[in-house]
Amino acid sequence: MIVITRYSVPEADTEAFQSDAAVAVEVLSRRPGFLGHRLGRAADDPSLWTVVTEWEGAGFYRRALSDFDVKVHAVPLLSRAIDEPTAFELFTSDGSRS
Repeated sequence: MIVITRYSVPEADTEAFQSDAAVAVEVLSRRPGFLGHRLGRAADDPSLWTVVTEWEGAGFYRRALSDFDVKVHAVPLLSRAIDEPTAFELFTSDGSRS
């Protein structure tokens, strides 16, 4: 499964957001079932950012969110995401990772 969170980040906050995202992903990466992540910015709107994480399954992601370090270091960032569905079940994949 993948989790896609999108953020509206004013240009003045870009550095802080990238730092917060790096800390959040680092903490999440220590949890069982974490497969990888991507951090990106919209080509047509530099204030729109996304953090994408990939997990072995929904249960791994849900359990990761209950971890103390994740609650302290990642949930504050995740709570600033645009309010929309974030968890997606994968049906097809080419199997490549970068």
